[in-house]
Amino acid sequence: MTSPAIVLVEDDPALRTLTARALQENGYSVRSCATAPEMWRAMEAGPVDLVLLDIMLPGTSGIDLCRALRRESEVPIIFISAKGSETDRVVGLELGADDYLPKPFGTRELIARVRAVLRRGGAEDRRADRGKGIVEFDGFTLSLPRRELLSPSGGVVDLTGAEFDLLSALIDNAQRVIARERLIELSRVRMGDSSDRSVDVLVSRLRRKLSSAGKEAPIITVRGIGYMLNAALTRR
Repeated sequence: MTSPAIVLVEDDPALRTLTARALQENGYSVRSCATAPEMWRAMEAGPVDLVLLDIMLPGTSGIDLCRALRRESEVPIIFISAKGSETDRVVGLELGADDYLPKPFGTRELIARVRAVLRRGGAEDRRADRGKGIVEFDGFTLSLPRRELLSPSGGVVDLTGAEFDLLSALIDNAQRVIARERLIELSRVRMGDSSDRSVDVLVSRLRRKLSSAGKEAPIITVRGIGYMLNAALTRR
């Protein structure tokens, strides 16, 4: 089973290094970043089990990042901040954070809180599923390691790289609406024109290929917001 993946968002270089080292020494895989754009790139680099998020960041604050994450994901979030008052903790938890760790903190408390949040979030079960790499939905079979999609009849559905990445993003957020802006971020590596229109075209192409396999594509448009994969998943 792979190590739990943690995205650490902290703008203080020394604290970021020390925190990342403590996590790595306790068996966690860490992607360190200092700003909002770096965090989104880290989130796109692969599955994430937990986000350690500083509140006081340059540019977009941790509060705003928490709001954005909660609109798109159920990933566990632990706020870390020099602001340790009861009001600050309550605000953080009401925004959807799973825990709040005031600075300064020791390694033992950090690891204990991380382990507790991961246990509550079922991260081990998610990683076990993820490692098998096969996802079934609506009769289709997606192989993540082979980047291959099989139709209900067993034939290969010919997908471009961008279409595969889009489908993977929808599957990772099945039964949840993904905003167009977030889909742009998830797919921009493969998209020449990062615009709402380019996402719409990509979704249309993917729908057409799924429908041509003999079933109505389970991709729903949520007007004015984005798209959702309306299908139950089985991982194996």
